[in-house]
Amino acid sequence: MNRDNKKGGSRVIRFLGGRVTLFVLATVLLAGLVILVYDRVSFIFTPVRVLLQTVVLPVILAMILFYLLRPVLRLLERAKIPRVWGIAIIYIGGIGLITLLVLLVFPFLKAQFHNLAADFPEYFRTLMLNIDRYMSTSLFASYYNDLNFSLAKMTDSFFDDIAGFFQDTAGGIASGITNFISTLTGIILSVVTVPFILFYLLKDGEKLPGFIMNLLPPRMRDDAMVITADADRQLSAYILGQVLVSLCIGIMVSIGFLIIGMKYALVLGALAAVTSVVPYLGPVIAITPALIIALVTSPFMILKLAIVWTVVQLVESKFISPQIMGKTMHIHPVTIIFVLLTAGSLFGIPGVILGIPGYALLKVVASHLFKLFKKRYDEHEDEPEMRYGENNLRPDETGRE
Repeated sequence: MNRDNKKGGSRVIRFLGGRVTLFVLATVLLAGLVILVYDRVSFIFTPVRVLLQTVVLPVILAMILFYLLRPVLRLLERAKIPRVWGIAIIYIGGIGLITLLVLLVFPFLKAQFHNLAADFPEYFRTLMLNIDRYMSTSLFASYYNDLNFSLAKMTDSFFDDIAGFFQDTAGGIASGITNFISTLTGIILSVVTVPFILFYLLKDGEKLPGFIMNLLPPRMRDDAMVITADADRQLSAYILGQVLVSLCIGIMVSIGFLIIGMKYALVLGALAAVTSVVPYLGPVIAITPALIIALVTSPFMILKLAIVWTVVQLVESKFISPQIMGKTMHIHPVTIIFVLLTAGSLFGIPGVILGIPGYALLKVVASHLFKLFKKRYDEHEDEPEMRYGENNLRPDETGRE
C-alpha cells in the first residue's frame, strides 16, 4: 500500500474533500441545477431586483461622498469636536458651498453651455466643408472624386436626418412623457435620500466593519478583516484621488484655454474635469470639441491647443497623479481598457464610471482568496518542493515590504 492510500487517498482527493471525478462532476451538476432552478423562478426575485435598482443609486452616491468627507470628519475629531457636531459643520459648509456655486458659477457655465450647444453644429459643419474643399483640391482629388462621395452632402444630409428624426419621433417622445416623469421622480427621490444615508454612514460607518465581522464565524474573521481593510483602502484612495485629480485637470485646462483665447474655456474645462474620471477614454472625449473649435478658428489656435493639452497631460501624469493617486490600483493599462469596454457594454455610462473601482474591489477579494487557496494547497501537498511556499508569495501577500 503506497503512501497516498495510507493517508486515505491521493493528495488531490484529500484537498478537494472527496473522490476527485465524482466530486467535480457533482459540483458542476449542482451548480447547473441551481442556475436552472433560479432561472425558472426568476419572477420570485422581482421585488428584490426592484429594491436593488431603487437603492443602488443613492447608496453609491452616499458612499462616494462618505469617502470624500471622511478625512474632513477625522480632522474635526482630532480638533476635539464631537462626531455629530463635526457632521453638522460638514453639512452646513456643504450647503454653503453648493449655494455659492449655484449663485455665482452655475449661471455663467449654463450660458456658455447653451452657446456651445447652439454653435457646435455650425462648427462641425464648417469643419466638414473645409475637409471636403481640401480633399477636392489636394493630390488625392482624382481618387476622392472617383469615390462619388462628398463630405459636404453627407453633413447636410446628416443634419437633415437629425431634424427629420426629431420630427418623426415627436409623438413617441410625447407618449413617453409619463415614463420620463417616473424616472425623473425616482432620480430626485434617490438624490433626496442621499443626505440621510450619508449622515448615518458618517456617524456609524466606522462601526460597520466590526458589526459585519461579528456575523462571521470566528475562524474567518481575521481574513475577512484583512480583505475589508484592503478594499476600504483601495476604494478610499481611488475616489478621493480621482476627484482631486479631476479638479486639478479642470482648473488647468480652463486656465490654459483662457490664456490662449479659446472660446467656451470654462465649459471645456468643466468637461475635461468630468470626463477625466474615465481613464484613457476621458481625455479623448474632452479634447474632441476643443479640437473641432480650434480647427475651425485658425491653424495657430490648433498649435496653442496642442501646447496647452500637452502641458496639462504632462503635469497630470508626472506630478499630480503620482502624488495624489500613487500606485494604489496596480492595474495594467490594457486591463483598464478591457474593463471599461466590458463594463460600458453591460451597464452603460454608470459601468464606465464605476468599472475601475469595481474591478479593484474584485481584484482585492480574488487575490486574498488565491492566497488562502495556496495555503490550503500547501497543507495537503506532501512534497515540499511542490508547494507554493512562502518564497513564491509577493511582498504584499506575505505582509512584508
